[in-house]
Amino acid sequence: MLVNSLNLKQSNVKAGIINLPGSKSISNRVLLISALGKGEIKIKNLLFSDDTKVMIASLKKLGVKIKHNEALKECTILGCNNSFPNKNCELYVGNAGTAIRPLTASLSFNGGKYKINGTTRMHERPIGDLVSSLNHIGAKIDYAKVKNYPPLIINSAEITNHKISIRGDVSSQFLTSLLIASPTFSKNNKLEIQVNGSLISKPYVNITLQLLKFFGLNVLANKNNFFSIKENQIYSNPKEIYIEGDASSATYFLAAGALSGKLIRVNGVGNNSIQGDIKFIEILTKMGAIIKAGDDWIEVSSDKQLIAIDDDFNDIPDAAMTVAILALYAKGRTVIRNIGSWRVKETDRLSAMAVELKKLGAQVIEGEDFLQIESPSKLHDATIDTYDDHRMAMCFSLASLNSNFKEGANIVINDPHCVNKTFPNYFKILNTIIE
Repeated sequence: MLVNSLNLKQSNVKAGIINLPGSKSISNRVLLISALGKGEIKIKNLLFSDDTKVMIASLKKLGVKIKHNEALKECTILGCNNSFPNKNCELYVGNAGTAIRPLTASLSFNGGKYKINGTTRMHERPIGDLVSSLNHIGAKIDYAKVKNYPPLIINSAEITNHKISIRGDVSSQFLTSLLIASPTFSKNNKLEIQVNGSLISKPYVNITLQLLKFFGLNVLANKNNFFSIKENQIYSNPKEIYIEGDASSATYFLAAGALSGKLIRVNGVGNNSIQGDIKFIEILTKMGAIIKAGDDWIEVSSDKQLIAIDDDFNDIPDAAMTVAILALYAKGRTVIRNIGSWRVKETDRLSAMAVELKKLGAQVIEGEDFLQIESPSKLHDATIDTYDDHRMAMCFSLASLNSNFKEGANIVINDPHCVNKTFPNYFKILNTIIE
């Protein structure tokens, strides 16, 4: 039975060690790449959450042979050599952008007929730029209900043009989707991808590029956001891959150490991370926290009140949400800039964050692509609505924590099970570092 709300009493943080779950961004990319590849692969430390489970379920429906063991966090996949066996099925992808977008691209020229749908919120998240780009090179993708939004109907088609352009200022997942699916596009002809305009969330594209290289795909990229993929390539599945810890999930525990001054260590992500959200430790340093890091671990503490910052978060929009909560404890005015992409996430995060931060007593200005936050002298007790957005729940749980300079609040988190999207055990693990 699902719990509709969770009471978080004002609490002290205690020193602790957190072993992070596998990265969602890497997990879903690796699942799809492995399914398209050649050979059998074992995936270790795979994240099992709502988003990855819908990807696994979709791949199974498409005829991919998958064996998974959630207890061991492992999955074995036999690749299908660039062509999914099942040529006619309907896929449900929940609210997973990391599933619907790359699956849409990968199925566009798979020689079948498919319908892809998801939650109500997924049907409000734009996909028109990706669909238009695919249709321009010969795909036959139709909208089942509203133009530019899921559900989608994908019909069998042949590629007619190997030069494709895509907008980069709405979601980096559009480019990632084309890159992951590129072996299915580039049969007999080199594929060229040009990004129009600026490219947001570049670190997520870098994750994609590094994984493509790991799986043996030859991609030429230049500084003008132009990508060239050689013809007749196929992913070569290694015998196994280990998924590094989730850097976005790490931010909540690192933030707890920074605001409380208690030493918190996270294992599974560090200096060797390929995830952009590792830059969160640079933000913590600017705010006055003390950081130590190794190849796959990070430690954080502090000995003074955090300092407010004014910074650009275009590269790390997920981590920026955690900074918004740290702003409640920081001295001064915090401005989080260049986060327009928040508006097309699981909810309109700019609006949602502004509303919920005000409940805690903060003075907030919501701009088109920025958030300005001035912390209250005392945090107000509040009931936080989460908008079916996992990061809203995880972020605002931190407002219940005490620092040496400001007490936390008594918080009620509505719909706490929304964390199942990426981090099902979040609240259980959070409890290990509070008293």
